[in-house]
Amino acid sequence: MTNPASIADTNDTTYSNMNFDNGKDNTLDNGLEKSSDNIDDLNYATLTDALEQTVFESFDDGLYIGMMSGTSLDGMDAVLCQFNDNVNSDGINNDDDTQQPMRLLATCSQNFPPRLREVLLALCQPNGVQELTPTDDEPNSELDWFGWASKEYGEFASDVVNTLLQQSNTDSESVLAIGCHGQTVRHRPQMGFTLQLVDANIIAERTGISVVSDFRRRDMAVGGQGAPLVPAFHQALFATPACTRILLNLGGIANITVLPALTSDLSNNQQADSVVGYDTGPANLLLDAWTALHTDNDYDAGGAWAQSGQVVEPLLNQLIEHPFFARSYPKSTGREDFNLAWLQDELQKFDQASAHIRYSSADVQATLTELTAISASAQINMFIQAHESSSVYVCGGGALNDYLMTRLQAHLPHCIVETTASLGLNPAWVEAVAFAWLARQTLIGETGNLPAVTGASKGVVLGQVCFA
Repeated sequence: MTNPASIADTNDTTYSNMNFDNGKDNTLDNGLEKSSDNIDDLNYATLTDALEQTVFESFDDGLYIGMMSGTSLDGMDAVLCQFNDNVNSDGINNDDDTQQPMRLLATCSQNFPPRLREVLLALCQPNGVQELTPTDDEPNSELDWFGWASKEYGEFASDVVNTLLQQSNTDSESVLAIGCHGQTVRHRPQMGFTLQLVDANIIAERTGISVVSDFRRRDMAVGGQGAPLVPAFHQALFATPACTRILLNLGGIANITVLPALTSDLSNNQQADSVVGYDTGPANLLLDAWTALHTDNDYDAGGAWAQSGQVVEPLLNQLIEHPFFARSYPKSTGREDFNLAWLQDELQKFDQASAHIRYSSADVQATLTELTAISASAQINMFIQAHESSSVYVCGGGALNDYLMTRLQAHLPHCIVETTASLGLNPAWVEAVAFAWLARQTLIGETGNLPAVTGASKGVVLGQVCFA
């Protein structure tokens, strides 16, 4: 492997002189060579003891790939990164450790093939595949479409990974694992299940790299919502003793993470219990859908179209009456609650009740932007002290929406609203890096959920591993 930092995002710090020894050692602590025969001859008290002495110690430090395709389905992101444990037992960064906890080495993003994106969008809606017109060699039932899309998603994800490896001049043998979330097509925490669509076997076979997937269901098995999972990563990377930090992810759905200031008075578990994180409502999901319906664009670049319109206050007041907004956390949502069909139904109700009000499609876009800003900021303000200097760090595609960022700042007068670039990580790559980190947590046998965030009864190791 040579210089995987060669295509790292120009807004991020690159590291061309890194030592990429993955920490793999061919000997055990007692000097025995790690062969399968020797391992069979050793009598360990527990499986955990055996794993600690063999495979898991090789996964602590090395290269990982993270992948993410969010609710907005605007494309698939992949990152190559390396993690470093530089925190002590109290969760405080060691001042004498100059290594950064994460190094982003390379990035890659590709749009979905049009047919795959169309099918994924249909699968996200109950009975949505009924609107598809299959060709002779395509499925004709929802379950068959699910299988077709799982395979195609796996093939596409494999292409993205191989492109990332090629462009960064990285050998697949140097990468310890891929964290691939897959595509959520149904999320029903109130019913105790969630469905992420991806065939990890295909990715492992096409890339030669082990794949960790199916991150959410283990959290649900212990009573959690299965979401959001990113706050655990936010805590690991962004928490600081200096102050409380709030992370706002603006993907298809908006979610917040509140990170209280780290203190040596609390244990790691107590620090984790103090983190708050949950979904606040729709973001790019509705904004992109409305834009695609009324313009020739897939998204509202910079929020310029929304800014050209006027907020329809009575419509905003109607939309904010959705029961999700009044629900207490922990809570999560998705296309099941907020989608174009829901919006069109709400507009029909509004037209019937307020026939005298005239508005344009740009006015609706402005109103949807305000819905995202006001629903997120209302939750953030619950954790902000007016007399304290606070910062909100925004990530996800919505961080590029200048008008949305302006509206957030207007509703958060006691905060500085900026992107995670200020913390050293480009906002476009935060979630992909998070799933690289979650894959690493799985392989080293560490928990990946925060029970205080998801509502789970305990912390658990997330994900299933498909070894290459």
